[in-house]
Amino acid sequence: MSSLLLFVMLFAFMFLGMPVSMALGLSSLLHILIFSNDSMASLSIKLYETSEFFTLMAIPFFILGGALMSNGGVARRLVALAIASVGHIRGGMAIAAVLACALFAAVSGSSPATVVAIGTIMIAGMIKAGYPRDYAAGVLCNAGTLGILIPPSIVMVVYAAVTDTSVGRLFMAGIVPGILLAGLFMLSIYLRAGKMNLPALPKVSRGEFWKAFRDAIWGLMLLVIIMGGIYGGIFTPTEAAAVSAVYALFVSLFIYKDLTFKDLPRVFREASKTTVMLMFIIANAILFAHVLTSERIPQNLADQIVAIGMSPWMFLLVVNIILLIAGNFMEPSAIILILGPIFYPIALKLGIDPIHLGIIMVVNMEIGLITPPVGLNLFVTSGITGMTVVEVVKAALPWLFLLLGFLVVITYVPFISLGLPDLLMGVATH
Repeated sequence: MSSLLLFVMLFAFMFLGMPVSMALGLSSLLHILIFSNDSMASLSIKLYETSEFFTLMAIPFFILGGALMSNGGVARRLVALAIASVGHIRGGMAIAAVLACALFAAVSGSSPATVVAIGTIMIAGMIKAGYPRDYAAGVLCNAGTLGILIPPSIVMVVYAAVTDTSVGRLFMAGIVPGILLAGLFMLSIYLRAGKMNLPALPKVSRGEFWKAFRDAIWGLMLLVIIMGGIYGGIFTPTEAAAVSAVYALFVSLFIYKDLTFKDLPRVFREASKTTVMLMFIIANAILFAHVLTSERIPQNLADQIVAIGMSPWMFLLVVNIILLIAGNFMEPSAIILILGPIFYPIALKLGIDPIHLGIIMVVNMEIGLITPPVGLNLFVTSGITGMTVVEVVKAALPWLFLLLGFLVVITYVPFISLGLPDLLMGVATH
């Protein structure tokens, strides 16, 4: 009964308009005070342990690196390279927008940051080239979700932290699904381009292409540094995040020179605001997970599910339904932090690879980013285009069916997620 009341308090607080972070912390606190034999000192200890969690240190560095790249000219050069590569195809500007989002996702780790960095450039360019405004908005709103699927991904770091899984293995598992989803977006645009009479840009010369590539090479090198450093054993994912932030700072200041030392306080303030907000959610969510664990709620659920004979495919169906509903109302990291510790032990009992579960959860979070009422990408796209949120929802809706179909494939074909990490890193034992 006390376990049920924990969730009743959590959702009651959120229904009253309390921020998710405060609702998580307050419901945990009240549960311990009223129902639990646990001491208040355990909360202080847990908060202290959270501050020492090495994996979570990657988050502020990835956020800072993304802010520096957004302001430092990296996004603009990646866009130029994408246009030079595929702009001459019918619908090429939209295809280039997806390619630019994929490239920026591979160095930023954030979906809203991807939409802002690429959308501010590409949406105006697409409208100027003759694309309908709602179509341009729909493309960027959805392609921006690649920011949390293509590694490095802040959401994957959060999942790894709460389930104690390998960040490097999660990053590796996101590569093939990320490329596949980007390819599906591009194919969909190409197939519809003729019916919509979408324009094509003049084909650039070989010299112009190589100039765009040379301009973007410093941004592309960041991907090589992050992924090559992790899988080459040079540094850990957390160290890779720190290196990426330092590298982005160096490139923005001394190579591209789109940032000056006077701009740095503003960029650091932007990154700090996002970091504080996210880390506060994480701290309170870890307290909530601590209460769940001390009450053995996930373990008891796992035992009950095994006892009633629920098969893995049925469990994954239930997981997807719960996550799709939660994605309508909560921020991705908060969902991962609340539900990750619950789903993880059940998945282990049923023989589901936790890395596969992590990718399933991330794809669900992508869908949550474009579904109302609190889809972050909807609000970001609205701010960029000047469209109302309702107009953006209508523009993004046609792509939802593609994402739902992709979710089904990712859920029930685990080889797509696990094939690459199993091949390069060996089959994991859990």
